Amino acid sequence: MLTPTPLMDLVTGFWSFKTFAAAVELDLFTRLAGGRTLTVAAAEQELGLPDRPADLLLTACASLGLLERAGDGYRNTALAEEFLVRGKPYYFGGQVTYCDHRTYLPWHRIGEALRTDRPLTWDPDTQESMFTTADPQLLATFWEAMYSTSIFTARALGGAVDLAGRQRLLDVGGGSGAYPIELCRQQPDLTATVLDLPHVCEIAAGKIELAGLADRITTRAGDFLADAALPGGHDTVLFSMILHDWDEATNRELLAKAYAALPAGGLVIISELLLDADRTGPAPAALMGMNMLVETVGGRNYSDAEYADWLTGAGFGQVRTVRFDAPGANGAVLGIKPTG
Repeated sequence: MLTPTPLMDLVTGFWSFKTFAAAVELDLFTRLAGGRTLTVAAAEQELGLPDRPADLLLTACASLGLLERAGDGYRNTALAEEFLVRGKPYYFGGQVTYCDHRTYLPWHRIGEALRTDRPLTWDPDTQESMFTTADPQLLATFWEAMYSTSIFTARALGGAVDLAGRQRLLDVGGGSGAYPIELCRQQPDLTATVLDLPHVCEIAAGKIELAGLADRITTRAGDFLADAALPGGHDTVLFSMILHDWDEATNRELLAKAYAALPAGGLVIISELLLDADRTGPAPAALMGMNMLVETVGGRNYSDAEYADWLTGAGFGQVRTVRFDAPGANGAVLGIKPTG
């Protein structure tokens, strides 16, 4: 029998996120690191909450798969212990905090964005881009948030795309360097360059140093939009979670720059949440497109067919799509610069 239950799930979706965000803000999962158990009475004292809110929060987090029962208290699930304990290598809390502080309230005005086709998290009349902000801490949180998502997406990408024989990779808009770090771990003969804005390169350099890969991965400060050309000397160019930020014309220009920078036989990789060709999903790609309406001037998510058309138009051949399952992408579109 058809019921409105699926609609109720949509209506109440924000309850889950805000419960999750509140628990991260309270550092609940960090407090429970190492298998520690917390009772409702102890949560009252440690979290500074009255009895009823403490009980409701712990119960809700358990229902979301973030906590589990342990005697008369609660402890972290394996998921929370791995990704929600501050200081862990793949801490995901930055992603939660960024979305809570940066995009949650603007999303309340999504109708305005639909009517005006203007971003809600920044003002294009007074700011150069979505990455220009008066709050450097928020930007640092953004890059930290992206690292956790990107490292696992890079791992899936490396398993789906054969990079054997590739010597030098250029990560365009490489952010915190997660993709080169993971791909170089998988491919011992691969070296890489992260191309990004100067302050972002500083963040990437720190991550690269911590990963012990400073001898194989370098950073290069630049602006891939404004610069006339991409750096040469690479046989692979990667655009990961980059092209959804821009409109078609900008993306075609970027792919033309990639073509010019690559030698014959060079590989371009576009890793994204890809829409289906009939534009009916999948939901993560379609909803990321809505987020681009909130965060960018011309960004949107595209189908692999669209990317394939642009790659062909730029001169690439042997264009194909590979699929995988990861937090930041569901596939990649590949193209090769012809040798003849």
